[in-house]
Amino acid sequence: MSGILNIGTRALIANQAALQTAGNNIANVNTPGYSRQSVILNSVAGQFSGNGYYGKGVEVLTVQRAHSDFLTRQAAISSSVSASDTVRLDQLKQLQDIFQGGSTGLGAGVSDMLNSFSDVVGAPSDLTARSVTLTRADELAARFRAASSRMDDLKLGVRSQLADSVTAVNNLAIRIAEANDEIARAQGTGQSPNDLLDHRDRLISELGQYIQTTTVAADDGSVGIFVAGSLPLVLGNTVTPLSLSSDEFSDPAKAKLTMQRGSTSIVLDEATLGGGTIAGLLRFQNSDLVDAENLLGRMALAIGTAVNDQHHLGIDLNGAAGGDLFQLNPIPDGLPSSSNTGSATLQVTIQTTPTSGTASMAASNYEINFTGATAGSITRLSDGVVTVFAASPIQIDGLDIAIGAGAAAGDRFLITPFSDASATISTAFSSPRALAMANPVAASAGGANLGTLTLDSLAARSVPAPAAVTLTFTAPGTYTRSDTGATTYTYTPSQPIEYDLVTPGASGWSLTLKGSAQAGDTFTVQANAYPRLNAGNAEAMMALRDITMFDGATLTDGYAGAMSEIGVRVQSAGFAADVSKSIAVNIEKDRASVSGVNLDEEAATLLQFQQAYQASAKMLQIAQSLFDTLTQTIGR
Repeated sequence: MSGILNIGTRALIANQAALQTAGNNIANVNTPGYSRQSVILNSVAGQFSGNGYYGKGVEVLTVQRAHSDFLTRQAAISSSVSASDTVRLDQLKQLQDIFQGGSTGLGAGVSDMLNSFSDVVGAPSDLTARSVTLTRADELAARFRAASSRMDDLKLGVRSQLADSVTAVNNLAIRIAEANDEIARAQGTGQSPNDLLDHRDRLISELGQYIQTTTVAADDGSVGIFVAGSLPLVLGNTVTPLSLSSDEFSDPAKAKLTMQRGSTSIVLDEATLGGGTIAGLLRFQNSDLVDAENLLGRMALAIGTAVNDQHHLGIDLNGAAGGDLFQLNPIPDGLPSSSNTGSATLQVTIQTTPTSGTASMAASNYEINFTGATAGSITRLSDGVVTVFAASPIQIDGLDIAIGAGAAAGDRFLITPFSDASATISTAFSSPRALAMANPVAASAGGANLGTLTLDSLAARSVPAPAAVTLTFTAPGTYTRSDTGATTYTYTPSQPIEYDLVTPGASGWSLTLKGSAQAGDTFTVQANAYPRLNAGNAEAMMALRDITMFDGATLTDGYAGAMSEIGVRVQSAGFAADVSKSIAVNIEKDRASVSGVNLDEEAATLLQFQQAYQASAKMLQIAQSLFDTLTQTIGR
């Protein structure tokens, strides 16, 4: 009877434990990160007798959680990648809002300003027409500044999110370290602390939303958490916190993720971060946002410079040569690396010889690496193209980079030519009389001409205009110039005739004639005697619409190209976010199918062990009844 009683008691305890575990599963069906638990039962070794072994019942071996290390790791990684893609997409959508189209966009502002010169062409001395043009120029500058301001707000928002994410990572790392400590102590009991393990897995999963991690299990039950490939964030109960810092060039537009190990500060390579919101935000800040700022800044600097250059070649209503229409800040000097040993400085300007560099500008920053005092290489960061240089100044993509004395081998500089161009552009004056709309030179055909010579175009190259020059045709295809004596030149219809014979296009004027000439025909180019009635420079301003400016596109199409580039990035990021989210959802379903709680299964388990519990209780009742019967028999 004692054997029956012991077996019944053990069975009752075992089935009660199973019922309690099933109930715990049901209670935690909606608990994030909870892994389904089950009681592992084991048969107690039988007792030998002369006629065989008699069983001694059942015992609870352990409570085991349904868990797959592989699926848990895969779910954490896929969720981390999805978080990175999603946060980058969200930021790119905000960036796309800055590059708006329609009548309020920058493209419309450029077109409106250049088209407004047509009113001045029709009425050169009309102050109302000139005021409209000046207003359009001021509106364009304001749109550039507004776009730059919104981009600055986006930068601040990204920096704030990065700071919050780094704080969250450090807090989660501390909690994981504490969980490691508790688990290591609990492992000493010989049983698995299931709830603690679930708690730690949940913390690691939350950590993965901010930064992708690699976990390595230790013998004591703790796990090491590594980021950026092999840098330890958590080892046992020790945490190495992360922080944000400036890059080596102290570029205010960028931030770097660093880890302080003792006295050494380690910069985490963005390419090794993998997923997580920190990786997505850093990629957006250090790549997408920088490229967008360069696109916007290049537009402001190139358009402002091209308009200024043309405005300099006109005469205003006061008879003075035109000045700057737009006020532009100088291009920032090169930013030196914190590890430089030399004392050199770099000054950057727009190339002016042999031609203006505005049409050659690339929307990029540059990194210069010195191998000597005036030698080294320059890398265009937008596409990685490397150009070797051996003298100063360096000419690249429409820029002149002058090297100051003191450069040492190994010195590095960052060039950010467009970083503040759009933020500071403004109109340089407010008086409509100061608009230099007149051409400083005029051309006229001789009154006795017999040929069909007509003026095709006349462009000023410098102000003031040089002394009058008369072209006298000695034959249909040759002519002489009054400023060079008897020297004969060849005439080709529609081919420009430059005033400056040494450096064509550098000064004076450029005359283009069409038609045929006869011997004795003349054409004279001289200073414009009636600038108030002339709008030749306004026509030249309008012609800027069609010049090649931005990566082969015309000036007025430059903004459409910038919008297209941002739009392509948004589209690509959206596709990547959709794919990574789908993968993360599917892997999480696979993990949940192993570790999750199924209410139907748990209900069946409850019924199963309820019946077993009742049967165990019945066993005890029978043992009690047998014992009572035996006691009564002995009592007689």
